[in-house]
Amino acid sequence: PARSGWFQELGTSECHFINGTEKVRFIERHVYNRELYAMFDSDVGHYVGFTPWGEKAAQHWNSNPAILEYNRGEVDTYCRYNYELSTPFLVER
Repeated sequence: PARSGWFQELGTSECHFINGTEKVRFIERHVYNRELYAMFDSDVGHYVGFTPWGEKAAQHWNSNPAILEYNRGEVDTYCRYNYELSTPFLVER
């Protein structure tokens, strides 16, 4: 079969807020061709792989303390920070 040569790599980050900033969860997802292959969840504290490639990628990322420290800190530096900036615009409308 002929192959088109097209593929899609997607990385997303999202924040989940419960009761304002009392409970904040940061999630980073890695998707290849619509298949979730790895994910970081701040509640878990490390990457989890969902495919053979994702398990290798997760193992690589988890072996780097700087990457884990950075992602664990995103709860404050990315989520809470942007919540504080956005709240006046979101709540008043």
